Amino acid sequence: MARFILRRLAFLPLVMFGVTVLLFAALQTLSPEARASLYVKDPRQLDALDEVIRQYGLDRPAHVQYGRWIGEVLKGDLGYSETAKMPVAQAIRAFFPATLELALAAFVPTVALGVGLGTLSAVRKDKALDHFTRFVAITGYSLPAFVLGLVLLMVFYGKLGWFPPGRCSDSVLLLTSSEPFRRFTGLLSLDALLNGEFAAAADLLRHLVLPAATLTYVSIALLLRVTRSSMLEELGKDYVRTARAKGLPESVVVRKHALRNALIPIVTMSSLLLAGMLGGVVITETIFDFPGMGRWAVAAAQQLDIPSVLGATLLASFLFVLANLAADLLYALVDPRIGVG
Repeated sequence: MARFILRRLAFLPLVMFGVTVLLFAALQTLSPEARASLYVKDPRQLDALDEVIRQYGLDRPAHVQYGRWIGEVLKGDLGYSETAKMPVAQAIRAFFPATLELALAAFVPTVALGVGLGTLSAVRKDKALDHFTRFVAITGYSLPAFVLGLVLLMVFYGKLGWFPPGRCSDSVLLLTSSEPFRRFTGLLSLDALLNGEFAAAADLLRHLVLPAATLTYVSIALLLRVTRSSMLEELGKDYVRTARAKGLPESVVVRKHALRNALIPIVTMSSLLLAGMLGGVVITETIFDFPGMGRWAVAAAQQLDIPSVLGATLLASFLFVLANLAADLLYALVDPRIGVG
C-alpha cells in the first residue's frame, strides 16, 4: 500500500508539469502584447507593454519564455487581474472560499442521495422507486442548470421571498468585513457560527440553499445512474448469490458485499464531480450572483483578462489532478488488491 501511494505521489509533479506545458503552448497562439499582461503587476505598466516584452523576453524562444513564466508561477506571481482589480493570486484567495462553501454544500447531498438512491434503485429494479430514480436522473441530466436555477429563483425568491440570490445580505456583508469578525476558515457560514453570529450564519445558509439545490440536482443524475448500473452488475454475480444462499440478511449482502465492490466507478465519478465544483461552477454562480471562482472566470473571459483566465485554469487543472490522485488512493482503500505490487 505504501509503495502504491508513493508511486502515485511521485507522478503528481510530472502531471502538473504536463498541464503547465499544454497551457503555455496554448498561450503561444497569443501576441506578445497579450502575453505581456501575465507579468504586469501594476495597471500603469499596461501603457508600456513594449518595455515589459523586452524585460521578460517575450520575443525570445519558447523554452526560455516557459522557464521564466513557470518561475513566476512557482513564486505565486500570476499577474494582475483587471477584472478583480487585484493580483490574480489574491483574487483566487478572495473568490475560492465562496466556491468551496458552495461545493461542499452541494457535494455532500449529491453523494449521499446519488449513492443511496442508486443502490435502492438497483435493489428494487423495475419497482416504483426504480422508476422514480430514473425520472430524477433523466430530468437532472437533461435539464440545463440555468433553466432550473431560474425556475427556483422565480418560485422561492420571486413569489415566496424565501431564498435570495447572492452570498449574503448587505448587513451580513458589512459584519463579515468588519475588524471584529474573525475569519477562521474562509467559509463564511462556518466562521459566523464560530464568531457566535447565529443570525448571520442563518442568513448565509439561506442564500446558499438555491445554488446548492440547483447544483445538487444537476450533478446527482450521472452519479445515480453510475451507482445503479454498477450495483446491478455486482448483484448479478455468483458471490452475491452465494451470500444469499448462506442466509445472510439482504442488508448485509447489499452493503458489505455488493456495494463495496461497486464503489470503484462511484469513487471515480465522485472525485471528478468535486473537482468540477471546486474549479468554479460557472452557470450556477452566474445565475445566483454567487461571488465565486466561476463567476469571476466568466467576467474575466468576457473582458479578455488573460492572467485571470489562466489563473482560474491553473487552479481548476490542479484540482482535477488532485481529484484523480485522491481517487487512486481511495481505490486502494476500497479494494486492497489494487495497492499490491
